[in-house]
Amino acid sequence: MTLASLAAFAGLCLVLSVTPGPDTFLVLRIALNRPSAGVAAAAGSAGAAIVWAALVGLGLAAVLEQSAELFRWVKIAGGLYLLYLGLSSLIKTRRAAKAAVGSEDSGKDAPLAYSRLSAFGAGAFSTLLNPKVGLFYLAVVPQFVPHGGDTLVNSLLLGAVEAVVAFAYLTMIAVIAFKAMRWLKRPKVSTVVERTSSGIIAGLGVGVVASGAAS
Repeated sequence: MTLASLAAFAGLCLVLSVTPGPDTFLVLRIALNRPSAGVAAAAGSAGAAIVWAALVGLGLAAVLEQSAELFRWVKIAGGLYLLYLGLSSLIKTRRAAKAAVGSEDSGKDAPLAYSRLSAFGAGAFSTLLNPKVGLFYLAVVPQFVPHGGDTLVNSLLLGAVEAVVAFAYLTMIAVIAFKAMRWLKRPKVSTVVERTSSGIIAGLGVGVVASGAAS
């Protein structure tokens, strides 16, 4: 595989990364409370992308594409998980707001919504349960694998490129989100942004479940 091919693939990944999706909103939501947790979520998403690349190399993603029923249930599962993330985030936001009221008198900060480990898991599962990631690799990877080359090795290489691009972009989102919240450190603004991003995640989940059930 040539450097030109890798550069072209990286450019394609960058274009796709800057298009807002479930992972972007998830990282944004988590990073509002703790930037390191947002970076952990980005790392989880990037790692899961490599797993999808490996599955494509092994031919498992091809089975997923050919089986409409399997694709439908994986899609619904991913949508339900996004819905769970959105609703649980809304609940955590309310609890954090209540805890913040008590912490004003004690001088302590409100409890964090996500640990690094839970954030990493949320990012990983969000990507693993998104069959569109696998279908993206299935559609694009063959175009960049040289004739006669090792499919698995090349798929993993391309997966690593996509993971690096996605991690860099999502990490930037996490840092910017946290810096913005520090600059706009007003309880009402924080609550509105957190609830909005959580609602978007839940809405994406409902949309995915609905489209999956209708297919």
